[in-house]
Amino acid sequence: MKNDLIHTMICMLRLIVCVLGYLPMMLRADDASRPNVIWITSEDNSASWLGCYGNTQAKTPALDALAVRSVVFDRAYTNAAVCAVARSTILRGMHAVTQGTLHMRSRPQLPASIIPYVTALRGSGYFCTNNAKTDYNSVGNDAALWDQCNARAHYKHRKNQQPFFAVFNFTETHESSLFGKELGKKKSRLDSAKVVLPPFVPDLPEMRSDFVHYHDSVTRMDARVKEILDELEASGEAENTIVFYYSDHGGATPRGKRYLYESGVRVPLMVHVPKRWQQLSSFPMGQRSSELVSFVDFAPTLLSLCEVKIPASMQGRPFLGKARREPAKDDVVFFYADRFDEIHGMRRAISDGRYKYMRHFTPSMPTAPYSFYQFGQAGWRAWHTAWKNDTLKPEHRALWEPPTSSELLFDLQNDPHEMKDLSQDPAMKERLLAMRQRLQQIMIENFDTGLVPEPMFDELGATTIHEHLHQPSFDRKAISSLAFAATSRNDADLPALLEAMAADDPVKRYWGAQGCVNLGKSASKAQDQLKTLLGDKHPAVAVSAAHALWRQGDVESARGFLIKACQSMQREDLLLALNLVRLMHRDGQLSNEWMTMLPKGKSNEYVQRLLGELKAGY
Repeated sequence: MKNDLIHTMICMLRLIVCVLGYLPMMLRADDASRPNVIWITSEDNSASWLGCYGNTQAKTPALDALAVRSVVFDRAYTNAAVCAVARSTILRGMHAVTQGTLHMRSRPQLPASIIPYVTALRGSGYFCTNNAKTDYNSVGNDAALWDQCNARAHYKHRKNQQPFFAVFNFTETHESSLFGKELGKKKSRLDSAKVVLPPFVPDLPEMRSDFVHYHDSVTRMDARVKEILDELEASGEAENTIVFYYSDHGGATPRGKRYLYESGVRVPLMVHVPKRWQQLSSFPMGQRSSELVSFVDFAPTLLSLCEVKIPASMQGRPFLGKARREPAKDDVVFFYADRFDEIHGMRRAISDGRYKYMRHFTPSMPTAPYSFYQFGQAGWRAWHTAWKNDTLKPEHRALWEPPTSSELLFDLQNDPHEMKDLSQDPAMKERLLAMRQRLQQIMIENFDTGLVPEPMFDELGATTIHEHLHQPSFDRKAISSLAFAATSRNDADLPALLEAMAADDPVKRYWGAQGCVNLGKSASKAQDQLKTLLGDKHPAVAVSAAHALWRQGDVESARGFLIKACQSMQREDLLLALNLVRLMHRDGQLSNEWMTMLPKGKSNEYVQRLLGELKAGY
């Protein structure tokens, strides 16, 4: 009996050892049934810079060849036209405005319920590498999300037969490639006299120089793409690997990056699915697709291709893979632009592919500059100088001059460069109203945190701004309606604005004051209330009140407030106040001597940059 028991135990142990010995092979067999995926990403180049998207002056042989064996998406978009905000949307498959990551490099805290795609991939057995940009715009260690995240990160470091996901990010086309005083002296492949300029920029020598040199940057990026594709082929994994190529947002040249025009948000996207995995694509390779896709769709699409469960937090539509969803008949892309670097603003837009509706929630601000960083380019500087010298055509002046229109409507089919605003066209009245209402509904459905001014993110008591907007006490519908009324410039809305300024809710007080900013002298009945709000405990409300008083002609009250505010405020509060200083100084209401009283030694990078520009008299 004892010997039988020992024998049985030995047999069981042998069976366990045998099973354990085969387990890795079983797992590898399962893993081998899932594709590898590579994302090749370039920076700051819109689709219009590539030959395969119709640019006859481009020299992009590697990408043009990839396009021939890929599905090319003609209506692919970033939801935000700046890197950190766009990348946070990609990483989590959730709109940045829903997360609260809408402001450039703000790095807010996020709830644990928001799952990055790389976490889901690694949890299912994928080896995930990033080479090497992160910039995910939230608190935490970005690199720790990955198995490897550095300049040497590579899929070749994975375990035998382990499926991989790898990102290769190229910076050759970043806007800074056009910085430097010596750039204009460098030889370029193209003749600057013959380079084609889009009609929305003025024809200036510096602009032409920047455009020809950016063509060279795009060609250098194309060569880097070829290196990755050649390396993949040499590794023997090409037939097992799906390849995406896209850029992180629109173009580096003026009125591209940071702007919600097509030049800023339309990106190249091509996806090569090898023959082995053709069943995962609804599109044959070599075909072009007019489906609307945007960055919020990328994470769920990636997980769909890899047969990984899509987290409930993701908002996007999987457009490839087994979980693909067909686009809705009334599908639109949602765009957003908020504080970019040191310049405040709030813009929203939607597009159905034919028409684009754009809403400016800070129409008292000029459209440019949307960051002083862009002045590293000679073309931007020359455009600004030409505006100051009054040598521009009307269509090129408007970008620099407040107030801007609260809403814009463009026909992208007949006006691809968005030069003709149709918002005042009687024939477009119904479409304008429908798209305005649709935008508001999308902002409500997506818990748009831009309805709360950035300085209040840490003042409202919730764990995160994302969670604050999900509380029943936050009336998204009422506040969004107030934000639309505040930017409508309709005198009939003044009673509602006065009521909002007396509300207990600081967000309502803020939008009430913003409405008075936009009404200007038509809101003179609000003057006493506005003076009371100068002492509001929420600086965003107080700065808005000072702004409104200035617009009504009470310059002294605004000046007196700013003298105290600029000495006592910190970080986001101070940045908001300095944006008002910028507007008043540009309008001649703050002297150069007054500017010498601005504070020194503030630690925030963007505060320092704006202080420097103000004191230099940009």
